[in-house]
Amino acid sequence: MFADSAKIIIKSGKGGDGHVSFRREKYVPNGGPDGGDGGHGGDLIFQVDRGLNTLADFRHKRKYAAGNGEEGGKRNCHGKSGEDMIVKVPQGTIIRDAATDKVIADMSGDNVRQVILRGGKGGLGNQHFATATMQAPKYAQPGQPGIELEVRLELKVIADVGLVGFPNVGKSTLLSRVSNARPKIANYHFTTLNPNLGVVDLEDAGGFVIADIPGLIEGASEGVGLGHAFLKHIERTRVMIHIVDAASVEGRDPIADIYAINKELEAYNSELLKKPQVIAANKIDAIYDESESALPALKQEFETKGIQVFPISAVSGQGIKELLYYVNELLTQMDDAPIIYEQEFFPETTVSQEESYTVEYDAQDNVYVVEGPKIEKMLGYTNIESEKGFLFFQRFLREQGILENLEKQGISEGDTVRMYGLEFDYYK
Repeated sequence: MFADSAKIIIKSGKGGDGHVSFRREKYVPNGGPDGGDGGHGGDLIFQVDRGLNTLADFRHKRKYAAGNGEEGGKRNCHGKSGEDMIVKVPQGTIIRDAATDKVIADMSGDNVRQVILRGGKGGLGNQHFATATMQAPKYAQPGQPGIELEVRLELKVIADVGLVGFPNVGKSTLLSRVSNARPKIANYHFTTLNPNLGVVDLEDAGGFVIADIPGLIEGASEGVGLGHAFLKHIERTRVMIHIVDAASVEGRDPIADIYAINKELEAYNSELLKKPQVIAANKIDAIYDESESALPALKQEFETKGIQVFPISAVSGQGIKELLYYVNELLTQMDDAPIIYEQEFFPETTVSQEESYTVEYDAQDNVYVVEGPKIEKMLGYTNIESEKGFLFFQRFLREQGILENLEKQGISEGDTVRMYGLEFDYYK
C-alpha cells in the first residue's frame, strides 16, 4: 500500500554518567580521584534510501531510539558511546515537528543524510573536580539527557511535471503511453488513489520525470475527499499539465474544469499558480462532430493568456509528441534546482530553552526565587549539606550565569535566595 504520511517518536541517546572512584593501589593508600567520563549518547539520524518509495514501514514501528552512553569507569576509563539510530526514508520526505508542524528537515536534493537529534554529552568523572582545596571530590557529573520528539513524516513526490485534472479525463492513460509507468487504468472515477511516477525519454532532447496526481475535486483544498493528500504532491513539480476531456464524453465543461482546479490550487497554496501551465485537450479521437468540439473555445480562452493548448489522444498517441517536446523546452528554460523546504524548527535550541531558568523577586516574602529544570536536576544529585557539595553547586550557579542574573536583579549580601524549597543567604 502506498503511504505518504506517518507519525513517529524519535529519541537520541542519553549521555553516560561520570564515575566516582579513587586510586587504590598497594603502595598508594590515598590515591587521587580517577573516575572516568561517561560516553556520549547516540545520535538520531535520517538517511535517504533510494530503494524506498513509500512510508508504509512506519505504520508498523512508531518509536526509534538511539543507544545510551555507558557510565565511566575507574582508572580513568571512558564509557562507551551509544550507537546511532539511522532511520531510512524515501527521497522527498519532509520531517516536521508534530506539535508545531514546522519543518525540521527536507530529505531532498543533496541532503541525503542529516543528524536530527544529537545524543547527550557524557558526564565528567570526579577526576575533573579535584582542586587544591578539594582533592577528593565524591561526586561526578551526570550525562546529559537525550531529546525525545514526536515528528510527522510527509512524502512529497519529486517530479518535474505534474498531470492534474478531474477524475476520468485520461491522466493515467497518458502516463502509461509516454513513460515506463504502468498505472492501473479503468473507466470509473478515482481509479488512481496514489501518485504514479514515470520517466519520459525524448530523442535528442533528454527527458523528465512526470507524475500522475490523482484526480482533484472541488473542495480539495479544504480537505474534501483526499484533497490535501493529492495537492501536496504538486508543490515540488515545476510545470503542470492540465488534462481535460475535449470531447466532453461525460458532459463536463473543460474550461470550467480548468478554472475549478486552479481555484483549488490557489486556495491550497497561491504559489502554485505561478508555475507554468500547459493544457492537454484529450480524447480528440472521440470527437465526431467538429461543431461540438471544445478545442476552439479552449484556445480562445487560454492561449490569449499565454497558456498553450495541445489537442491530443492518449489512446492513439495523436499530438503527444508535440506536447512533450514543448514541455521539455519549458523545463530547459527554468531553474532545475529542486524545491527544498527550509528548516524552521531546531530541536536542540528548543530543548535548551526548555532547560533555561527564571530569576524573580518575590516582594511579599522578600526573597529571590530561582527555578528551572536544570537547577532542580542539579539539586537532586548534589549533596549541598557538605562543604564540598555546596562549593560544587556554587560553581554551577556561577557557570550558568545565575549569580550574575541575581546581581542584575539588585540582590545584596545577606538577601535570601529560594530554590525549590531550599533557602540560602547570598554572599559574594
